[in-house]
Amino acid sequence: MHAPDGFINAPVSAAVGVVAAGAVAVSLRGARRELGTERAAPLAGLVAAFIFAVQMLNFPVAAGTSGHLLGGALAAILVGPYTGVLCVSVVLLMQAVLFADGGLTALGVNITDMAIVTTVVAYALFRGLVKVLPRTRRSVTAASFVAALVSVPASAAVFTLLYAIGGTADVSIGKVATAMVGVHVLIGLGEAVITALTVGAVIAVRPDLVYGARGLGQRLKLRVNGELVDAPDAGRAGEPVPAAARSRRKVWAAGLVTSLLLAGFVSFYASANPDGLEKVATDHGIDEKAEEHAAAGSPLADYGVEDVDDARLSGGLAGVIGVGVTVVAGTGVFWLVRRRRGDETADAASPSGTSV
Repeated sequence: MHAPDGFINAPVSAAVGVVAAGAVAVSLRGARRELGTERAAPLAGLVAAFIFAVQMLNFPVAAGTSGHLLGGALAAILVGPYTGVLCVSVVLLMQAVLFADGGLTALGVNITDMAIVTTVVAYALFRGLVKVLPRTRRSVTAASFVAALVSVPASAAVFTLLYAIGGTADVSIGKVATAMVGVHVLIGLGEAVITALTVGAVIAVRPDLVYGARGLGQRLKLRVNGELVDAPDAGRAGEPVPAAARSRRKVWAAGLVTSLLLAGFVSFYASANPDGLEKVATDHGIDEKAEEHAAAGSPLADYGVEDVDDARLSGGLAGVIGVGVTVVAGTGVFWLVRRRRGDETADAASPSGTSV
């Protein structure tokens, strides 16, 4: 659902960009609490890289139409809603600047649609569901499925609203809304499957690393002097963390290898059909005013390496480069955010920062 330059006029694009910048600023502050320790920064960077890789895997959803992961629900559930907004925003920035995917002037629109709306809608629904469902791992996985499913058409609806306000082509908004939401319900099913499978896989081996599963487990009760008291918290999601699994390095390495394989090899077999927004734009004339991307001459434009003639090799190299750049950029951002929190904590604890 990467909107190119020219779909939405400059005043609306600028206004939405301001909103997106404000939401990112709020997320920077919120992520300081979610990241917890400096060891969480590489994992958050890995989530961003994984989303980048999976977004390269377009899957068919209808005749002549494909879809891909948006990632807001997945990021929010794994690392928290504020950090999730930043994860998807980093991905969108890398895609726009390096791969000419999503317009530069439309970056605020894309961050709003794909990072903010999906994360907020998905995490709010997810938290509501886990409160009423049985407190089990399966409930977390089921809640992630529903949250991801709903987040995609919600994003499509917001794009349609923005287009109704600032669209550059004279088209029927009613028809656009029906087409956008309809096709993105189908894409949402794919998003839901990917999100649920990923969350389920992580929670099966390391439930302590799933932000959305924190505090869901029932505390073990011990009888002391005839009274039931809470046992010490050995782990999150009601499960102790095995000593052999406490290191995050193996999880990070496995996730990075998976991301590289998906982007560098599996992406070659992705559907070549246009995604939901591209298809709707072509069918309903939204693309009449689309502008050429400012980075169209990038050596990595369109997810291929310039001067590499072999399509498989070119796309694979571009995917590997994208994963590498995203994990480095994401980890750097989250490390700085976490370090900033440490500096503020230290200042507050110092004598000069203590109020009297």
